[in-house]
Amino acid sequence: MAFISPIVFAIVTIAAFAFAFKKGKEIYRNINLGQSEDLTDQPGTRLKNMLLIALGQKKMFRLTLAAIMHLFVYVAFLVTQIELLEIFIDGFTGQHRLLFYLFRDTLDSGFLTGLYNFTISFIEVLSILALVATFVFLARRNLLKVPRFVKSEMNGWPKLDANIILIAEIWLVTCIFMMNGADVALQIQKTGSSPYGFLLSGNIVGPALAGLGEGTLIVMERFGWWGHILGVLGFIVYLPFSKHLHIMLAFPNTYFGRLKPRGEIYNMPAITKEIKAMMDPNADPYAAPPEGADAAPAKFGAKDVQDLSWKNLLDAYSCTECGRCTDACPANQTGKLLSPRKIMMDTRDRLAEVGKNIDQHGPDFVDNKQLLGDYITVEELRACTTCQACVQECPINIDPLDIIVQLRRALIMEDSNSPEEWNLMFSNIENNAAPWQYSQQDREKWVNDLN
Repeated sequence: MAFISPIVFAIVTIAAFAFAFKKGKEIYRNINLGQSEDLTDQPGTRLKNMLLIALGQKKMFRLTLAAIMHLFVYVAFLVTQIELLEIFIDGFTGQHRLLFYLFRDTLDSGFLTGLYNFTISFIEVLSILALVATFVFLARRNLLKVPRFVKSEMNGWPKLDANIILIAEIWLVTCIFMMNGADVALQIQKTGSSPYGFLLSGNIVGPALAGLGEGTLIVMERFGWWGHILGVLGFIVYLPFSKHLHIMLAFPNTYFGRLKPRGEIYNMPAITKEIKAMMDPNADPYAAPPEGADAAPAKFGAKDVQDLSWKNLLDAYSCTECGRCTDACPANQTGKLLSPRKIMMDTRDRLAEVGKNIDQHGPDFVDNKQLLGDYITVEELRACTTCQACVQECPINIDPLDIIVQLRRALIMEDSNSPEEWNLMFSNIENNAAPWQYSQQDREKWVNDLN
């Protein structure tokens, strides 16, 4: 019967990775529905940003407590993959702690055995720190109700999603200590001592379990082993549906971040040509359009996700829903409807809906819905002051403002939908080359009233 376990393990593992790969291809396809944008310049700067921001968590430390707790979980997630490697090896081969006994008995290397014990002990310490952080995060979301976690856009699935992952973290840590502790206890029962040098399981958990029956310990060890690996595989399957996809996408998102100065807004070349012709007396109105510009643009701004760039859509899938952008937004602070986090969540939801429509009905299907209006309202867009606070605060350089500007551009230039105050300003700029209602000849008269 021993050969059944590796077969079951292989089937479950391959199925989980195949499903995750399929969903990953769908997400990649969805992101590529966006407009092209070249973000490959300055590779050295981009690599530096990725290492500092995605790997190094540089921007997380603006909020110290949350950053430290997140660091515990993040480092534990990275280092635990080492033990996970052994679990996969044991699963496919049907062996038990193959690496440990390979190091101790076959290679006869005290150094490798010591390194193995140190690694598992380090993982156990990190797991305890991650467990503490998990309970802190659960309390912040569900008991303390930190304001940025209880905004209206977090009702329903977003709140459940966050809690599912936190509970899964508790499950994984529990299974690790059940697996290691029961294994140590079995060795103590058989030989009077354990060959493993695990810091916590070897000195605390294992001895505490040593009084249980051998059959009970075997069940506990197997339950912990299978429980942990099934939890990991379940997480891999769940990841494409969760905000925790940022674990993977934070790296490309920071690498492909826009390197333009913060506050610089992209101008459509065709519009720039028209304005120059209107405001610059030396401009040639019959000149060819600037390089890369269409003579007659098909659309001004964006109304749906396909009108946004692929980087905007990558931003949407990368959003962690942490709410730091919304917490820093002055419009949101004053009670206005705008929430930059909701902008990103709405963009992702709409993109997922478009992708689902493509899968079910083909690429030409029209559902008579769009991001502008059906997901994001005019009131939200008008509330934005373009202050860049949301961009500044995002831990992985997501840019909600760029989406807002493009949607607002479509409102104004496609639908002529703008407040009277804005229309007056536009008219003044057109006629007077300034937002104020003064002719260019009278522009300097205001200084006459100064002392």
